[in-house]
Amino acid sequence: MLYGAEHVKRYVETDGREGHIWQEGVPTLILTTTGRKSGEQRSTPLIYIEDGDAYAVVASKGGAENHPLWYLNLTADPSVRVQVAADKFDAVAHTASEEERARLWPQLALVWPDYDNYQSKTDRVIPIVVLERAS
Repeated sequence: MLYGAEHVKRYVETDGREGHIWQEGVPTLILTTTGRKSGEQRSTPLIYIEDGDAYAVVASKGGAENHPLWYLNLTADPSVRVQVAADKFDAVAHTASEEERARLWPQLALVWPDYDNYQSKTDRVIPIVVLERAS
């Protein structure tokens, strides 16, 4: 099974033929943010669901007390790059509102049930990020 940098490398090299479906029924995309301190491009594989024309991902970090770095990066600069299988596009990221989160969380937890476990491990509200294609 692919993880981390190797997941990103194989996904990008194969236009998602390797790595898009991470496990049976678990699709992933590649999110590229700009490092808020370094200014460098940082790519992360993330489980996603489709939400109309947008995509939703979870900033879980396995239920850690702190947000993942990619989330901190996109809160500083919401202009991101996304790859879903062979489809590559610029997008704008925003943290889901309470209403959006209430609607999206159950759908995301159907794809990856551990999200509920992650939320139970931390006091922080785990954010959902919505990725919308830039116009």
